[in-house]
Amino acid sequence: MNELASKRILLGITGGIAAYKSAELVRELQRAGADVQVVMSEAATHFITPVTMQALSGKPVFTGMWDNRVANGMPHIELSRDRDLIVVAPATADFMAKLVHGAADDLLATLCLARECPLMVAPAMNRQMWENPATQRNVSRLLEDGIAVLGPDAGDQACGEVGMGRMLEPADLVREISAWFQPKLLTGAKVLITAGPTFEPIDPVRGITNRSSGKMGYAIARAAIEAGAQVTLVSGPSAIEPPPSAKLIRIETAQQMLDAVNAQISATEIFIGVAAVSDYQVQNRSSRKLKKENGIPELELVPTPDIIQAVANRPNPPFCVGFAAESEDLEKNGQAKRKRKKLPLLAANLAQSAIGADDNELLLIDDEGTHKLPRAPKLDQARALVRHIAKLYRPRKSTVPA
Repeated sequence: MNELASKRILLGITGGIAAYKSAELVRELQRAGADVQVVMSEAATHFITPVTMQALSGKPVFTGMWDNRVANGMPHIELSRDRDLIVVAPATADFMAKLVHGAADDLLATLCLARECPLMVAPAMNRQMWENPATQRNVSRLLEDGIAVLGPDAGDQACGEVGMGRMLEPADLVREISAWFQPKLLTGAKVLITAGPTFEPIDPVRGITNRSSGKMGYAIARAAIEAGAQVTLVSGPSAIEPPPSAKLIRIETAQQMLDAVNAQISATEIFIGVAAVSDYQVQNRSSRKLKKENGIPELELVPTPDIIQAVANRPNPPFCVGFAAESEDLEKNGQAKRKRKKLPLLAANLAQSAIGADDNELLLIDDEGTHKLPRAPKLDQARALVRHIAKLYRPRKSTVPA
């Protein structure tokens, strides 16, 4: 998946043990479609060699101000002029201090000072260095200056200690970089998303559930965050790691999901009901484990609450997006569900080819008709859905009285 196709990134590497991760970062960026130019500080060359980074990137690596491979003798100007983004990973405490004070004592610091493109830094250092008030002041100033700070993470450190200061893993950095390039179509919008299955207990160990993995809902949460939204994710049981900046509320039953939605809905502008909510719950569920030797239990099933209907029927409801997983007659059943629930937008898919899969095919149904999204990875589908939501939501928002 070429999330960064045609993007030109200058990767700066400074002198920290996390520099070994930069080799993998180059590979991950290239797999995502990016063109990568590496610039290293002199200290970085003590941790990983320019030869390694040149072999991986396929481009000459630059380390000094006086490199005659740049025709006009100004690598600090020329190297960043064709770049869409500069990412410094790892960024040491010393290098971040240089950025704050506008120091220009080596090639990497100077080109960051002379840049015309955006700049991101991925801090990596010992936990005491990260927690030092001077470092925290510098981080605050970098953010004030419009420099994005990616991480750090907490965990084991090379010094043998444990705490904040680890550089984000290369895959996480690529996700952050990819998110930065996404159009900010929902900046500031408050989005509430339900995802995953629900679990309706029969007894303390058994229950009624379904095969939903939560992949689509979590992908939509990520896509909405990439688009600039503030996302709350209400999730049934799922093994997927949620987007770091999402507010996560974990639930099990349909009633718990409805309660969580009701607690958040007054501050919600867009509601996306992706969860595969169980249609039935057990009215006579047992407080003790049912024993096989007692025979087949007679279960009394009653409907679970209809969450999307409850939200759509509220006075002044948010912009509501429903999902329909069908096994046949996709358009007919999707149209009927959208009309019945009075939704401005419904996304329909075939359950047998979507549940648990990493890709999906969606049929978007709105007042204008149907819009088919061909089969693609679920994150791609989620981004396309968010773009469609933004197109419908913006005109609606402008007509809603303040």
